[in-house]
Amino acid sequence: MTPAWRHLPRTLRLETFSPRTPKTCPSLSRAFWRSVTKLGLHTKPRMPPCDFTPERYQSMPYSRVLEVYKEHLSPELVYFPDPLLLHQGHMQWLFDHEGNRYLDFFSGIVTVSVGHCHPKVNAVAQKQLGRLWHTSALFFHPPIHEYAEKLSALLPDPLKVIFLTNSGSEANDLAMLMARAHSKNTDIISLRGAYHGCSPYTIGLSNVGQFKMTLPSGVGCQSTMCPDVFRGPWGGSHCRDSPVQTIRKCSCAPDCCQAKDQYIEQFKDTLNTCVGKSIAGFFAEPIQGVNGFVQYPKGFLKEAFQLVRERGGVCIADEVQTGFGRLGSHFWGFQTHGVLPDIVTMAKGIGNGFPMAAVVTTPEIAKSLAKCVLHFNTFGGNPMACAIGSAVLEVIKEEKLQENSQEVGTYLLLKLAKLRDEFEIIGDVRGKGLLIGIEMVTDKTSRQPLPREEVSQIHEDCRQMGLIVGRGGLFSQTFRIAPSLCITKPEADFAVDVFRAAVTQHMERRAK
Repeated sequence: MTPAWRHLPRTLRLETFSPRTPKTCPSLSRAFWRSVTKLGLHTKPRMPPCDFTPERYQSMPYSRVLEVYKEHLSPELVYFPDPLLLHQGHMQWLFDHEGNRYLDFFSGIVTVSVGHCHPKVNAVAQKQLGRLWHTSALFFHPPIHEYAEKLSALLPDPLKVIFLTNSGSEANDLAMLMARAHSKNTDIISLRGAYHGCSPYTIGLSNVGQFKMTLPSGVGCQSTMCPDVFRGPWGGSHCRDSPVQTIRKCSCAPDCCQAKDQYIEQFKDTLNTCVGKSIAGFFAEPIQGVNGFVQYPKGFLKEAFQLVRERGGVCIADEVQTGFGRLGSHFWGFQTHGVLPDIVTMAKGIGNGFPMAAVVTTPEIAKSLAKCVLHFNTFGGNPMACAIGSAVLEVIKEEKLQENSQEVGTYLLLKLAKLRDEFEIIGDVRGKGLLIGIEMVTDKTSRQPLPREEVSQIHEDCRQMGLIVGRGGLFSQTFRIAPSLCITKPEADFAVDVFRAAVTQHMERRAK
């Protein structure tokens, strides 16, 4: 007879979360419920209601999906010991092949900006699908020009020339080419911990070890110290543009950050020792994504941009994860730093999951590129992508999703900060809007990363209770919270309760 504990994850999810399953299950034995209590799962949070019922799953059996993955698909990173087989999505919710419901707090790697299968976006996509799937930049078609007009209106002068592409890596590739064509220089600087893509060129800008290759790549790319005020050598309680500050103490005044000054000195050292007298440019995410949503000291980017321009370089803001209202207070992440980039790259949330990206720059830089190369992209500006992109912009405005990101994101951040104060292994809570990092440590004094296997168990426990979150950081020690911008406060409450329960279970396991 199969032991009761073997069925625990599936049975518990169905009993607690499935919209089709009764709240009680009298057929389960008393021995089973005793095993649940011993595991601490009697405190499992109640999932908020959802008025959507998924279709019945009728595709490949789970076992066959695993076989196809192992035999025919690239060996990419897959979350969880038993990978999720997702079947359907509705706004902030995902449903697996068994009908279990999950609150999606990672949005397909910070990509589903307005919600899975948003009705308006779906309707626009279906209409365009019946009219024209594809043309290219060789021909005119109104959705392309309508989208360009809408997007350019959201960016300050002189950022008005748009190049449409298909992915963030491709957008950053093009931005690198633009910077070099305009400056006539080669060296490009990026921050350690940065992720700007994994194409042969952008891999040189991405400074996260697991994405680096032993093969030659990324010629002319140099890294500089990441101004991480939690894990770096300098930082304190006034550094970040966030409702939640690091618990590290410092002697800085609120309007004078000594940590920023120290990191700028490191940036100057890179300019003086690692690159030529003239450079092509500097790439920066307004908040680092893959590195666990790391924030820089206030004022750092403004001074770094000035130093780069003094060397003849251009400044590139990578808004792939921070753009489109996700940070709440502003539509673009660079605006939170009070800077004006020369080039802005964007992807992910731009199309709510549809493959789409863009590079926006000045007329001057666009002309420099045209003098060097005839740039052409077969699928960039695809009519489907542009129609969907326009619908996404309309939904963000009509449903006030940027404002919701500010309100619910701040609410969630402050609640998570209370968990940080409650648990020794939660070292840092940071972020802005609905881009939030929770960094796990062995203890707050040493700030050593919590071992990967322990973080993985907490991650799995969250999944079993119906919450999907991301992972990040150089040691995979940080949980990345980035739900669709449509989430509500009750759903934020549920997420916090799940995370508290998962950490509590982990502490109970440790104590044994």
